[in-house]
Amino acid sequence: MAPSESLIAHLIELRKRLLNAVVALLLVFACLFPWASDLYALLAQPLLAKLPQGGQMIATDVTTPFFVPLKVAMMAAFLITLPYILYQIWRFIAPGLYAHEKRLVAPLVIASTLLFFSGMAFAYFAVFPVVFGFITAAAPQGVAVMTDIDKYLGFVLGMFLAFGVTFQVPVAVVVLVRMGVVSVEKLREIRSYVIVGAFIIGAIFTPPDVVSQFMLAIPLWLLYEAGIVVAVWMGKGKTKEAEPR
Repeated sequence: MAPSESLIAHLIELRKRLLNAVVALLLVFACLFPWASDLYALLAQPLLAKLPQGGQMIATDVTTPFFVPLKVAMMAAFLITLPYILYQIWRFIAPGLYAHEKRLVAPLVIASTLLFFSGMAFAYFAVFPVVFGFITAAAPQGVAVMTDIDKYLGFVLGMFLAFGVTFQVPVAVVVLVRMGVVSVEKLREIRSYVIVGAFIIGAIFTPPDVVSQFMLAIPLWLLYEAGIVVAVWMGKGKTKEAEPR
């Protein structure tokens, strides 16, 4: 096959995979659209639960009450279809990978997705109640906490991203070790620096209370240790495969 024909074939395949992903995303979004307001209410529950009885959120722009739930429905649709989207990406790149690369990439993609979802769940169920409890309790006397729904969505998405990325630490550690960028021994040597860095990251990405900072820093450190354990285990498996039978 000529280079030009090969390029066209790859572009056609890419268009097919992108179209499949977009259609799936739009179909799920269409199904979720009637419940967009309910999805936002579910997302806002950690804050609403900490407000005084009768407390509520506000919308300062005319179109915000419509577009913010729409954004939440789109975000939920993306998360639901993410495994299928990643599958389409995998089907596109898999033919160009060697067998040993396929054995490594597929588990890493699955683990990365599950860890990202785990980070979001940890933020929603464990961190948000603590953060919003601190914020509402710190409000001065006579000040009613009435957060704008658009700003709340931005804050929540930022926290989801921070914890989702933080939970990718084991994957990053394994990839760096397998690529030969760093050794397991070196990772163990810099453990103390990683712990300090984890608390600095916790101070940057969480509100200014000690509990929420610990709730980001401690998981980051533990996930770093988990990445080292997995890297050692995978290294042993690789050594056994290399041994003559």
